[in-house]
Amino acid sequence: MILYFSGTGNSEYVAKRIAQRTGDEALNLFDRLRTDDHSELSSETPWVIVTPTYAWQMPHIVRDWLLSTKLTGDKRIYFVLTCGTSIAGAGIYAKAVASQMGMDYKGTAPVVMPENYIAMFNTPEQDKALEIVDRAEEKIDRIAENINEEVYLEEIGGGRLQSMIMNWGFYKFIIADRKFHNNENCTACGQCVKVCPTENIYLDGPEGSKRHPVWSGRCIHCMACINRCPFQAIEYGSSTETKERYRCPRTV
Repeated sequence: MILYFSGTGNSEYVAKRIAQRTGDEALNLFDRLRTDDHSELSSETPWVIVTPTYAWQMPHIVRDWLLSTKLTGDKRIYFVLTCGTSIAGAGIYAKAVASQMGMDYKGTAPVVMPENYIAMFNTPEQDKALEIVDRAEEKIDRIAENINEEVYLEEIGGGRLQSMIMNWGFYKFIIADRKFHNNENCTACGQCVKVCPTENIYLDGPEGSKRHPVWSGRCIHCMACINRCPFQAIEYGSSTETKERYRCPRTV
């Protein structure tokens, strides 16, 4: 079974393409993460965890969910991490998670996808994003083939200290939602509320009034709210005012 978490669609696309080529089921973890659902899951095929990379490790929300959820049946577990450039030593930490879970670790593979971390970087325009996704497809298909053939995924060497320091700094100093705000384009449609995996956003104000989104301090910087707003009505400070919003341009 393929379990995936995705903010703007990159990891969803990778997960579903792997599922298509392995004949396996892809399960979106969004609802389970949002409701803190740790009910047992079982699979007769290997587990494949597909997530973005946050500061060169898998997101803590996914890591913590895995460590608190019983996965039964097949004990093999693969990790596929999407990234803008590199996952550094993320595979080392994924292996540690697998060990804590009592699973048979089968490797970690990176898949370079379009940048979506709009709070810090520029996101690509549509044509460039399509080029990046098209280039990634060969890698995704090779990963699926390795899983079908029970081949250990490529192991990423080194980067343990790099991932540890960057990840610690990211969660300690960067992840916060105080810079998020709406602009005059906001219609209070509620899309930002619906796509937040931590139920961190609510619309303030009584029904029938001019409502606006409020962030509650549980943000994980998945960038779903800002990138998936249909009216480009959310900003992160002033740094995003001229930036392209991003959603994965391909679907499976």
